[in-house]
Amino acid sequence: MTPCKPFDSPTKAPSKYAEAVIEWLVELGYTHCFFVAGGNIMHLLDGARSRLTCVPFVHEVAAGIAAEYFNESGGSGRAFALVTAGPGLTNIVTAMAGAHLESRELLVIGGQVKSTDLAGPTLRQRGIQEINGVAIADAVCVAARRVELPIPRPEIASLIARGRGLEGEGFSRPGPVFIEFCLDAQASPTWPTSTTSAPGTAGEPAAATQDVTAAVAELVSLTRTAQRPVWLIGGGVSRATAAELHDALVATGVPVMTTWNGADRIDAKAATYLGRPNTWGQRSANILLQQADAVIALGTRLGLQQTGFNWQQFAPLATVAQVDVDPGELAKGHPHVERPICADANAVLRGLVAATYPRCTPWLEFARSVREALPLRDPANTTGPGFACPYQFYLDLARLAGPKDIVIPCSSGGANSVGLQAYEPMRGQIMITDKGLASMGYGLSGAIGAAMAHPGRRTFVIEGDGGFAQNLQELATVAVNDLDLKVFIFANEGYGSIRATQRNYFGGAYLGCDTKTGLGFPDWTKLFGAFAIPVMTLDQRGLATPGAAGALSRPGPHGFIVPIDPEQTYFPKITSHITASGGMESQPLHRMSPDLPPEIAAHVLRYL
Repeated sequence: MTPCKPFDSPTKAPSKYAEAVIEWLVELGYTHCFFVAGGNIMHLLDGARSRLTCVPFVHEVAAGIAAEYFNESGGSGRAFALVTAGPGLTNIVTAMAGAHLESRELLVIGGQVKSTDLAGPTLRQRGIQEINGVAIADAVCVAARRVELPIPRPEIASLIARGRGLEGEGFSRPGPVFIEFCLDAQASPTWPTSTTSAPGTAGEPAAATQDVTAAVAELVSLTRTAQRPVWLIGGGVSRATAAELHDALVATGVPVMTTWNGADRIDAKAATYLGRPNTWGQRSANILLQQADAVIALGTRLGLQQTGFNWQQFAPLATVAQVDVDPGELAKGHPHVERPICADANAVLRGLVAATYPRCTPWLEFARSVREALPLRDPANTTGPGFACPYQFYLDLARLAGPKDIVIPCSSGGANSVGLQAYEPMRGQIMITDKGLASMGYGLSGAIGAAMAHPGRRTFVIEGDGGFAQNLQELATVAVNDLDLKVFIFANEGYGSIRATQRNYFGGAYLGCDTKTGLGFPDWTKLFGAFAIPVMTLDQRGLATPGAAGALSRPGPHGFIVPIDPEQTYFPKITSHITASGGMESQPLHRMSPDLPPEIAAHVLRYL
């Protein structure tokens, strides 16, 4: 079984509007259509079959997540999701919400009932499977439009450009775009050739950005005068820009940290790299960030995951500058930002690396000593006999992976947080997660998209058994397309993070968090076998299990069941306590649990 493949370009002009729309998408760079077939997209799907690589998915949410990761990974071509009316749209809303929160491109083309069957303002439904897709999608899209009568190419192109965050379109932050086409419009034999009306959209125009030259000059001055500067690089700095500027960035001598979305923007072995701070970040990076006297955040929104819930104590010694294209993020009021700059982080970074800076050798030497004193595998963690240590697993994976590998550490739970704490990517690797929505079920679907965007490159996906169960049906998509995808299931018999919450805050009153309290999981080896995908169960040695290295090196899909202790501890972490008024208060970033031994704390917290 193989997916639909593109035929040669048609020699005749489009005979109906749906074919013209597909032709326009091809002209705009789209190469892949991820879809779940349905009656209300029949004309669009018929047009796509001869012009695009059409990949059927089992569930719409997986198609949407895969399209997001396909585009985010920066491979050749572009992918969009094609879904039918009603449940097709409602099933993909989670994918659109995730892309919205991460500011990532995601084009969703939807079907709709005939325009003559629309319910109008007074009925819930007239057409079969009809639901108001635009109204549902509006809150999580930068543009949403229903096409009841054919509209011309410029209007379609304008909507798509907004989703890509292209300049000159009135928007600057990428995000999902939803366009639903009524069935009779799809089948129409005629359509306009020029713009006849302004497209209906969601969202607000972005404010004018600041002068980049002046912004760069200000930030260069801030860096030069600081004794302990840090440049924090986020996902707003593109992979292409980071790759182009990598050597120049390191040559500046300025210490660099990354956010989770910017994790692969610098080689972890670079002399100036100081780690990834976060609520679930590396302890050494958190401690160093809190002792910086200048923090320049480039292309990161500085959300609560990045600053900690106790954002009032974020970077308490530093002058904070934030460069972001979204004025709303700059004005949200947290954390403290002394120098908000509304500008493209890519342009600003180009200017920053072109300047020269005094060497901050004492700061870098201190930072390296802190990194050495606080290993990525925290000795406070305990792993029961017979189980693999998740921290050691990621350390081993980093050692075994090559420079062209793609790493997808799912989007929630221990498989995600441990990966973002312990895995340090090398130059050339791609690492993608989804932290904003943090929905279970993202890992496998996202890995499929990334693998399809980069044929010939190996992709790793690591996901907990609870999250994997939510989209396990897409193993069919992996098998049919024979993807070089290595699937690691952290099998701890349930939702590890929920179990920990119920243990820590409710005295171990467990409910619906594992197989002992109502959850049901399949026999994982039989599941992979049902799709004819080879699989092996690792032992307590994890990736050092005999045969694991060979399985990793063989092309094609392979499953690995990693036994994780249901009582595994996950340190370090930010903890909270109940205040006298009954509220919750979190510790600042540098006060992760467990407490450090006094002699180590005295050294690593020197400036605090």
